[in-house]
Amino acid sequence: MAELMLLDAPSLYFRAFFGVPDSVRAPDGTPVNAVRGLLDFIATLVKLRRPTHLVACLDADWRPAFRVAALPSYKAHRVAQGNAEEVPVDLEIQVPIMLEVLDALGIAHLGIAGHEADDVIGTLATTATCPVDVVTGDRDLFQLVDDERRVRVLYIARGVSKLEIVDEAMVTRKYAIPGRSYAAFATLRGDPSDGLPGVPGVGDKTAAALISAHADVPGVLAAAADPASGIAPGLRGKLLAAADYLAVAPTVVGVVRDLPVPKLDAGLMAGPRDPEALLALSDRWGLAGPLNRVLHVLSEVVS
Repeated sequence: MAELMLLDAPSLYFRAFFGVPDSVRAPDGTPVNAVRGLLDFIATLVKLRRPTHLVACLDADWRPAFRVAALPSYKAHRVAQGNAEEVPVDLEIQVPIMLEVLDALGIAHLGIAGHEADDVIGTLATTATCPVDVVTGDRDLFQLVDDERRVRVLYIARGVSKLEIVDEAMVTRKYAIPGRSYAAFATLRGDPSDGLPGVPGVGDKTAAALISAHADVPGVLAAAADPASGIAPGLRGKLLAAADYLAVAPTVVGVVRDLPVPKLDAGLMAGPRDPEALLALSDRWGLAGPLNRVLHVLSEVVS
C-alpha cells in the first residue's frame, strides 16, 4: 500500500541547524550542519516509517501577505528587515545546498508562491488518496489529523528518534477537545511564537471547554452574543471584546487545503536520480557519510 510522508522542511532544518555542531563543515569551510542533520533525519524517518512517497514541503513565503493583512502581528516579532525572516546566515546559505542534494537523490520538494510549508502540507494531506504522515515540530499542524482519512502527525518536538504519533485520539487525550478541532482551540488560546494573541484570559482549559461546547470559533462567538448560552458573564465579555480578532484569526491559523499543486514525482527511489550530480555534491560539501546512510535506507525500503 502506498504511504505518503510530508516533511515540514523548515521545522526539520532549523532543528538540524541548532542540533548539529557548527563545526560540521565542507572542505572549503562552508557550514553544512543543517544539510547533514536533514539527511540524517530523512534516513531515520524513512527507515522507521517506510513510506513509499515523500515530499519535503517548503516556505515560499514564511509570512504570507493574506495572513499579515488579516492579523498584522502574525510572526511580526521574527521579522529582520523589510519582511525577511530572521534566519542565521550560516543556515540561510545551506538551504540551496539541501535542495540540490534532494534533487540529485530524487526526493521531491515543493514550495508554492505566497504560502508557507504548512499550506503545502495541508493541500497534499487533504488531497492524498493514501495514508499520510506529516513530520513536524509545530503543533499548528495537529489540525490536519483525520483518523477516517488516515492522516497523522509525527511530532518531533523531543527529537526525531523520540517522535510522538498524533492522531485524533491523542489530540482529545491531551487537549480535551474533539480530534479535528485543534485550529479553533489554538485560535482561542493564542500562540505567542506566531504572534497570535488569543483571547485575553482564555487558557487551555477554558478554550477546550468552549470548543467542546460550541464546536468552532463562529459557534463560540454566537454563544458569547447570547446571554442565555450558559457562558459566564465575565467570559462572555472577554470573548465579545476579542470579536474582531476572532473574526479574522481562523484565516491565519487554518492551513490552506486547496492550493494548485503541480504534478509531483514523489515516489522514493532505490538509488539516486542523478548519481553523477550526487557524487559531485558529496565531494564538494563533504557529505559522504549522511548520503550513504540515506542511500542505504532507500535501498532497503524501496522494493
